[in-house]
Amino acid sequence: MIQTESKLMTLDDFLDWYPDGYGRYELHNGVVVEMQPTGTHERVGGELATDLGIEIRRLQLPYFIPRQCIVKPIDSDNSGYIPDVIVLDENALDSEPMWKKRSTITKGETVRLIIEVVSTNWQDDYLTKLAEYEKLGIPEYWIVDYLGLGGRRYIGNPKQPTISVYQLVDGEYIFNQFRENDRIESPAFPELNLTAAQIFKFGQ
Repeated sequence: MIQTESKLMTLDDFLDWYPDGYGRYELHNGVVVEMQPTGTHERVGGELATDLGIEIRRLQLPYFIPRQCIVKPIDSDNSGYIPDVIVLDENALDSEPMWKKRSTITKGETVRLIIEVVSTNWQDDYLTKLAEYEKLGIPEYWIVDYLGLGGRRYIGNPKQPTISVYQLVDGEYIFNQFRENDRIESPAFPELNLTAAQIFKFGQ
């Protein structure tokens, strides 16, 4: 993760500035941050998107996975996050004011699932984004920590590869964790037949 701009931006400024087709950036409290994921990070995210895409097709669900999408926090005009994987509800897009022109989501009910694959900046996933996605009302959020980088208070001691699945209940996240051969339990995809180990192997 590399900070690229010293001048603070609003989200509108950021969307106007964003270089089309080049690089991957997020806006954190007015600061443009260039994301530089590793190859293994991208493969883990890509495999997850493939598995979910197959499930969407198999069940003929009205969902899709955009190539890239910005999520705007509910109470901020100077931040925007690009999840590693996001599943959107086609039927909710008409009420999204920034979707057609900006590929930006502002309402939690449009999202079925967000996945963040942990990098060295793990605090963003376990602290900042967790809190923002909860406030926005994102119903399901996965943190895929395939290298076991997160703090011990989040993934235990000794640290080990962990998938944390957060589910929104009465406006607050509750979570379950999955390791090794545990089958991942997803409220959005209850028939998903996928273990933590099957995901972690792509990060080796």
